[in-house]
Amino acid sequence: MPAALPFATELDVRITDLNYGAHLGNDAMLRLVHEARWRFLVHHGMSEADCGGARLVLADAAIVYRAEAFAGDRLRFQVGIGDLARVSCDLCYRATRLHDERLVAEAKTGLVFLDRATGRPIEVPAAVRALAAGPA
Repeated sequence: MPAALPFATELDVRITDLNYGAHLGNDAMLRLVHEARWRFLVHHGMSEADCGGARLVLADAAIVYRAEAFAGDRLRFQVGIGDLARVSCDLCYRATRLHDERLVAEAKTGLVFLDRATGRPIEVPAAVRALAAGPA
């Protein structure tokens, strides 16, 4: 997990996000991570279809839970870039419950950059590398 996760957005846990244990389900957490990723990209003028001139695909995902979350909880998702490689990077996420500042989960999604025409892996676009480098 990178030290700095510079982007933040807030999302609510909905009743439909609960599993049979009556807490936030793992499938729902992944959907919330996906929404946080989308908001991060849009904030930076990008999308999964056009991320600095490349298309993004999800290669893997990992979630480590630290606490339960329940319907009505508002979570702050902090997002940042980690593990920058030649054709891929990780987006890292920290989800914190707002009312008590309790860490609910840490997550990462491995993203691969593809040429939009050929679908073949290409180098991480300069715009994404600049985001990873942080403010100049």
